[in-house]
Amino acid sequence: MSEASISVDDPAALLALFGPRDQHLRRIREALDVRISARNGRIIVEGSEQPVAQATGILEQLRQVLDQHGSVDTAEVEKALSLIKGNGHTETIELPPFDVFNAARKIQPKTTGQARYLRAILDHEIVIAAGPAGTGKTYLAVAAAVSALKQERVRRIVLVRPAVEAGESLGYLPGDMLAKINPYLRPLLDSLREMMDYEMMKRFMEQEVVEVVPLAYMRGRTLNDAFIILDEAQNATTAQMKMFLTRMGRNSKIVVSGDMTQVDLPGHTQSGLADAMRRLKDIKGICITMMTGTDIVRHRLVMDIVRAYEEGPTAKRRPQA
Repeated sequence: MSEASISVDDPAALLALFGPRDQHLRRIREALDVRISARNGRIIVEGSEQPVAQATGILEQLRQVLDQHGSVDTAEVEKALSLIKGNGHTETIELPPFDVFNAARKIQPKTTGQARYLRAILDHEIVIAAGPAGTGKTYLAVAAAVSALKQERVRRIVLVRPAVEAGESLGYLPGDMLAKINPYLRPLLDSLREMMDYEMMKRFMEQEVVEVVPLAYMRGRTLNDAFIILDEAQNATTAQMKMFLTRMGRNSKIVVSGDMTQVDLPGHTQSGLADAMRRLKDIKGICITMMTGTDIVRHRLVMDIVRAYEEGPTAKRRPQA
């Protein structure tokens, strides 16, 4: 049995480290199988030698985050745990915050995979990214696009998504074309809304500085001076993917992202995302990047859910005699 302690004199800092209703504390306990308590201005960590050292290192790291940013969120806890579980081996990719129209929001990567993804977007003309839900593929691509627009490196943003239903038929939707496709494009609009206020977004869309369109409406276009994002690309067919990628014009950038575990295409229809990743991997100027469960920055349960589905169903228990 081993024990270590960390001095924390400020009760408010202690509460921030432990998280709302001690959720950060419980997460570290569960992940590393240690006991953590607070006594007399100190955090006490007890357990086996290596887990105690790991938990102490995480708490020290989180205290640095708290000193720098004034708070600790779940993503920081998961990031610290993923680094510890990976034996601390990680690459450091320094990136400045992305400057968007919402002055109060500075977007930065929270994991090594996210940093690698954003670096690829900055350094390549076409980026094709695959990874599980919650890794920030769409959000970070939209942030990079808005930043490029604000800095006048592009003249417009084009956000594209296949109009494929996720396993259920919605029937005929009422309204005009925009109303019909709105449910499919809502995740892109939600990300965009966090980067700029509603009036600016509305004005940009009216002026076609920002376009949000279904994939089927991209045929025949050539897009110059544009930042083009294809979201949910696992639901594009091979023919659609070829059509989309060949819309690229002068001074344009394309980001394609998707999750190969959530393909909603009819059976025996090949995903254009998987095909493109195989077919285009050796072309100069195109970067293929992968994100993993350790890059998930949503609620910590999302990481556990993704892991459970990746591992497959558990074996059925035999009935006891």
